[in-house]
Amino acid sequence: MRTISRSNIAVMLGPATALIGFFILVPMVLTIWLSFHEWSSQTGFSAARFVGLRNFEDLFAPISVGRDFRRAFVNTAVYTGISVVVMLPLSVLLGLVVHQREVRGGQFLRTVLFATYMVPMIAVALVWSKLYSPSEGPINQILGWVGIGPQPWLSSPQTALYALIVLNIWQQIGYFTVLAVAGLTQIPSSLYEAARIDGANRVQSFFGVTLPLLRRTLLFSTVVAVINAVQVFEPVVLITQGGPAGSTNVLTYHIRRVGIERAQGGMGSAMAVALMLALIVAVVAIFAFNRKGEEQ
Repeated sequence: MRTISRSNIAVMLGPATALIGFFILVPMVLTIWLSFHEWSSQTGFSAARFVGLRNFEDLFAPISVGRDFRRAFVNTAVYTGISVVVMLPLSVLLGLVVHQREVRGGQFLRTVLFATYMVPMIAVALVWSKLYSPSEGPINQILGWVGIGPQPWLSSPQTALYALIVLNIWQQIGYFTVLAVAGLTQIPSSLYEAARIDGANRVQSFFGVTLPLLRRTLLFSTVVAVINAVQVFEPVVLITQGGPAGSTNVLTYHIRRVGIERAQGGMGSAMAVALMLALIVAVVAIFAFNRKGEEQ
């Protein structure tokens, strides 16, 4: 059997590595470099002026820049936390329903669920903005049937962010359901038979067999769900533009507004770096929590 030399491996991996370096690593390094500079995005990089940690200090200072950043950070954290906490258990529940062989139409249901993930966001935004319409929206009409008055879903600071969370869960749930089904198919049926012989019912089998063996799938789903939620941008820019009263102003939209619309490229880069660090901390915490659970 012939072995592949290191030089051949380098040649084969070279093009892919070069593309990754050019399109991912170079922009990342450039963003980190700009975060320590005062720079207008309407000028060249040569006009950037080094200011050290001043951009990061302003993010946490009691000034308008810091207040807007912290509010966008809180909105992003709430959006991410609720989306993940609701979406993952729901995807497992739907995965169990779809995976059951005795349920007719399981393949069709799986296709329908995954189709929501493939619908372009512009179409999703148009449909859901109509669904949330205060006067003619179907959601308020249904609530009227049970005696509940119309709700200002997207026009109220108290409900706008949660309305976008529901939209996100609706679109993403099919993808994570498919991941749950993929994890369920890897569990040997002999384990369920052994649990049934030992007298375990379906609930006990779920917590004793299914859930522990889905740990790796749920870990992957959690990481992907957190990354997707933190990077939310399209629903905000298409439906609410950060309003009303900044209630849906998430970090990605705020970074775009500061770095591009206000041309504060250095400050926008500092916000992007802060977002990246927060995401790294969150992912590391998820892996640490999973590792601690496996050791118990």
